[in-house]
Amino acid sequence: MSFLETQEEKIEKRGHHPLPNLLKSIQSQIIGQHRIIEQMLVCLLTDGHALLEGMPGLAKTRSAKAIAEAILGDFHRIQFTPDLLPSDLIGTEMYIHEKSDFVFRKGPLFNNILLADEINRAPAKVQSALLEAMEEKQVTVGHKSYPLPELYMVIATQNPIEQEGTYNLPEAQLDRFMMHLEVSYPSHEEELLIIELDEKRGQHPQKAPLPLTSIEEVLAARKAASNHHISENLKKYAVSLSSATRTPEKYDPELAKWIAHGVSPRATIALIRCAKALAWLRGDEYVTPTHIHEVAFPILRHRIYPSFEAEADGISRNVIIRKLLDVVAIP
Repeated sequence: MSFLETQEEKIEKRGHHPLPNLLKSIQSQIIGQHRIIEQMLVCLLTDGHALLEGMPGLAKTRSAKAIAEAILGDFHRIQFTPDLLPSDLIGTEMYIHEKSDFVFRKGPLFNNILLADEINRAPAKVQSALLEAMEEKQVTVGHKSYPLPELYMVIATQNPIEQEGTYNLPEAQLDRFMMHLEVSYPSHEEELLIIELDEKRGQHPQKAPLPLTSIEEVLAARKAASNHHISENLKKYAVSLSSATRTPEKYDPELAKWIAHGVSPRATIALIRCAKALAWLRGDEYVTPTHIHEVAFPILRHRIYPSFEAEADGISRNVIIRKLLDVVAIP
């Protein structure tokens, strides 16, 4: 049951939707991909960043732009390429002759929403430029640090099958993404609707004005989501899930063979934050184990490191997480 699929029932139940303009704007641009949109909104509500991975043509970039364009803030898209430089992201200091001094000209990082398209096409030096921005919300140039906007989100996309001209993202950077989202193919019915929408766009190329959501509304929604109720037992459950990835031999011998390295405490914090945001977004009164189970896959998928044996046997990270949820008991 996803946020977009059940929004009518939730509106009827609560009398209104928590972010109505954001919902209308996204629905006018995207068909299908309900779960991906929902998870991206969870990232937005938890002050996190999202990494979208999927085959070409599955609306990864369009989904990211739909959310970005629905918010009344600054948005910038960067096409990552092998010849990209850190200064192309951060900005650079320029000497102004009239002032006889250097002035810092801000780069694309200083926007509310940054879309890093095909992020794995840029080398490690460029990736490192994002580390400080994603974690500390600031950029340091020389001896001075420049703060980023309070509402700041990186939405990155990458192609899972293309290897030529690509670079693996560093583990430290992967850990800074709140969620790793796998974008799948649309259903038969959804693809027919996509064709119909494309034909309408061809007949009416001018886009109607989209309803926009202010930054203040998003920040207020973040505060409401962070205050959503979660029991102490479920907090302990989230800690147990993370602990089980570090000491899997205590839980299941098969799991111990599959996991080489477990997740950091950052994953535990993300589990709790995202479960609360998901419950709030769906209009549920409190967090349940189901919420934790649903956010566990995108949160743990890029943080668990499978063993050589697991990779040799074709055991995917999703299988490992499913096993993890099976063997760790709910208090």
